[in-house]
Amino acid sequence: MRIGFIGLGNVGGKLANSLLRNKFDLTVRDLEKNLTKSFANNGAKPVDSSKELAERVDLIITCLPSPKICSEVMEAKDGVINGLSKNKIWLEMSTTDESEVKRIGKLVAAKGATPLDGPVSGGCHRAATGNIAIFVGGERKAFEKILPALTAMGRKILHTGELGTASVLKVITNYLASVHLTALGEAWTVAKKSNLDLNKTFKGISVSSGNSFVHETESQVILNGSYNINFTMDLVEKDMTLFNDLSKKLKTPLEISPFVLDIFKDANKKYGSRAWSSMVVKRLEDKFGIDFRTSGFPKELTDNEKEEKGYEI
Repeated sequence: MRIGFIGLGNVGGKLANSLLRNKFDLTVRDLEKNLTKSFANNGAKPVDSSKELAERVDLIITCLPSPKICSEVMEAKDGVINGLSKNKIWLEMSTTDESEVKRIGKLVAAKGATPLDGPVSGGCHRAATGNIAIFVGGERKAFEKILPALTAMGRKILHTGELGTASVLKVITNYLASVHLTALGEAWTVAKKSNLDLNKTFKGISVSSGNSFVHETESQVILNGSYNINFTMDLVEKDMTLFNDLSKKLKTPLEISPFVLDIFKDANKKYGSRAWSSMVVKRLEDKFGIDFRTSGFPKELTDNEKEEKGYEI
């Protein structure tokens, strides 16, 4: 199977590298020439347009920062759609809007190709080792056809149903992660103001009913002070907005998500759109003149689990 990958950023680059590491025939495209050059040096084939990439490969993967950018990549004159033909597959691995992936999916299907959405979850450190989870929505036959590529990029692969269901599930999981992160900011504030040992507090939360994936990962770089989660403030605000907009579309006014979105908007304003998303807790550090620093925690997360061949769950 010939695979084309568009978008070699924080997440996309790691997913594409897993394909290279597992000896897939890979063609790549990114506006950042240094990224495509690096992949070319490792055996990938760079191209000058998304249309050319789509013409050359069987599976086209996009992993881009926003629905707007994905639309431009797909629908431009030299974009993916104009390079599609019968039996090709488009896999949208960005975190995107369900209605948008369905809209573009219709354009893809009109070319005789098959659209799938396949967002990932589990953190950049797990994307780097091929141990991340992948949700996939769309035609089951197409899902099975690309399963070898999916199991090279991720460990636990879930077929969620029809096109768009994976994108809905992804914004739900990102919403929950954002809530957990803002709650951790308050938890660490109370722990610090109570003069608790923060190392012991970390361990205590980890073995308790208050534990979460976000605590096990993001608390480490918060306590270190680097905040380096390899995910930026603007992306969380985008994901939270997708969740909030979805609830409005469903005529389901929610209580917690609007407050959490406002918190991230405030953090974005204070620290900048490209600040690490875990810096949302710094709002409370600054407000109360405290910090959550303690020794023994890493500047950046690494996945210490051995890479394993992925499988469908």
